[in-house]
Amino acid sequence: MIGDVAATVDSGRLLDEAAVQLRRAGVESPRREARLLLAHAMGASAREIATGRIAIPQKSAEIFSALLHRRCRREPFAYITGTREFWSLAFTVSREVLIPRPETETLIESALRQFPSRDAALRILDLGTGSGCLLLAFLSEKPNATGLGVDLSQAAVRLAAHNARGLSLERRAHFIQSHWTAAISGVFDVVFANPPYIPAGEFAGLAAEVAQYEPRLALDGGADGLRAYREIAAGLPSLMAPGATLFVEAGYGQATDVRRIFAAAKFQHQDTVCDLSDIPRCVVMRMNV
Repeated sequence: MIGDVAATVDSGRLLDEAAVQLRRAGVESPRREARLLLAHAMGASAREIATGRIAIPQKSAEIFSALLHRRCRREPFAYITGTREFWSLAFTVSREVLIPRPETETLIESALRQFPSRDAALRILDLGTGSGCLLLAFLSEKPNATGLGVDLSQAAVRLAAHNARGLSLERRAHFIQSHWTAAISGVFDVVFANPPYIPAGEFAGLAAEVAQYEPRLALDGGADGLRAYREIAAGLPSLMAPGATLFVEAGYGQATDVRRIFAAAKFQHQDTVCDLSDIPRCVVMRMNV
C-alpha cells in the first residue's frame, strides 16, 4: 500500500501506483476509482486532483492509503465513502442496506409516466425500502404526496429516516419495520417494491463487492429467487386503492415469472419496462377493481 507521502507529490505517479494495486485486486476502472478515492480523502473534486503536482497534506495521504486498502479488499466504493447518488439525490448508505443502483431508477421513470401530475396527493408505499431511495426520489417529484417505507431491517428503517431528514422530506415520509405487508394498514395509490431476487444457489458467482459486503437479507430470493414476490402478492391486494399501480423490480430473466405471480393475485399487467441495458427491469401491475 502507499506509505508516507510528502507535502507536495506528483499526483499522476501516486494515482498510477494506486491504479496498479486496484487492477491487481480485480477492481474495474482502477484509474477512475483511484482518482475518486484520492478526491474523497482530500475533500476535493476528482478534477482538482488530476492536474499534475498538487499539495497533498500528510493526513490526506494517510486517509487515502486506508481507503485504498479497503477498496483493494473489494469493499464497495459507496460503503467506503458512505454516500451514493440516486435520481440526482445524495443518499447515505451503509452495510445495512443495499447500494442503490441506476437500473432501479427505471421504477421512478415508470411511475412518473403513469402519474404525470406533479400536484397529485398520492399515497405511496415502498416495500423493502432499504436506504429509502425509491420513496424519497418519488416524493421529491411530488410535493403533495406522502409515503410509507417498510423494511424488515430496523437498521435500514433508521437509515431511511436519516435520508428523509437529509432531503427535508421527513414530514412526508415515514418508515416502519415490517415483514412486507404484515404491519401495514390503510390503502395506497402507488406501490414500489424492490425485493431480494437472487436465487440462493447463485451467490457463489456474485462479484465480491456484492457477496461479501451487501446485506444477504436484501439479496436472497430463496431457491428460485421469487419467494419475496409471492409473499408480497399474497398480502398486497387489500392495501391497493382503486386504480392503484405497483412498480416492482425484477431480476435478469424474471420479469415474466413476476408478472404471472401478480396476475394470479388479480393484478392486471400494464407494462414491462427495460433499463438502459435493455433488461426487462420494471413490471407495472394495476389492481383489478
